Amino acid sequence: MTATRRAGNVSLLLLLCLLATVTGCTAQQQQRPSVVVTTNILGDLTRNVVGDEAEVTVLMQPGADPHSFGVSAPQAAAMEQADLVVHNGLGLEENVLRHVEAARESGVPTLAVGESVDPMTYTGGETAGRPDPHFWTDPVRVRKAVRLIGERVARHVEGVDAAAVKENAERYGAELAGLHTSMRDAFASVPADRRRLVTNHHVFGYLADRYGFRVVGAVIPSGTTLASPSASDLDSLAGAVRKAGVPAIFADSSQPDRLAQVLKRESGIDVEVVPLFSESLTPKGQGAATYLQMMRANAEAITEGLTSH
Repeated sequence: MTATRRAGNVSLLLLLCLLATVTGCTAQQQQRPSVVVTTNILGDLTRNVVGDEAEVTVLMQPGADPHSFGVSAPQAAAMEQADLVVHNGLGLEENVLRHVEAARESGVPTLAVGESVDPMTYTGGETAGRPDPHFWTDPVRVRKAVRLIGERVARHVEGVDAAAVKENAERYGAELAGLHTSMRDAFASVPADRRRLVTNHHVFGYLADRYGFRVVGAVIPSGTTLASPSASDLDSLAGAVRKAGVPAIFADSSQPDRLAQVLKRESGIDVEVVPLFSESLTPKGQGAATYLQMMRANAEAITEGLTSH
């Protein structure tokens, strides 16, 4: 055999080995367990629980609105091929629910987290009496949600280490317990006569219930950002603001605060408009890249907004 032929055979052998390695890696990637999550807040919770045990795909981008975001055709297909779909439920993901239903009908296990953490109902506005999906403003309920996610992942996602998932959930649950304690301590400095909230829409009912605040009203008198206030709505809320003497209006940092500014003018009193992170995480470096960062920032902003004006 000539040197040239031997070199050619060696090169061919190396190429075949390389192709076999790539094919094997591709097969391994395809076999990797998959969890698809609708919102980025739930995505952060799920990633803390799952760790390295499965691939976690989050559909909602940072800064998006959970009431109005949509999914692409490849994302919809990924939901139907997942081992588990985690979604908020209670009507939050208004444009994604049909894709969750399609995944369920194709045999994919789904978890509607909000339905399993003792949901509250709205008490005012045009959504009064309906389930309130914004449970994540209460870290105690979020800790329960983390346990539920861990249990579902261990039960339905084949190939994960159930003990590792449980350990992750317990570790993160301890962090959430610490968050609750720090928020409770921060809010203790807010006098009783200032524990009143006016927000951009009805989103902080769970926080108010947990920490002893009263929701005076919302600029958009609804549980969804897709609704719009009427002139009479603004007049009514302006009157409530004057009567309650609230020092601040809290508006979502990812949404224009034009309506809150209008209310500020309509109320005829000096009311500060304070931005909060309410329904979405932010990109890294913008103040709320994780759930823990978001809630700590909100606790600080609410405390300062109600005590320094």
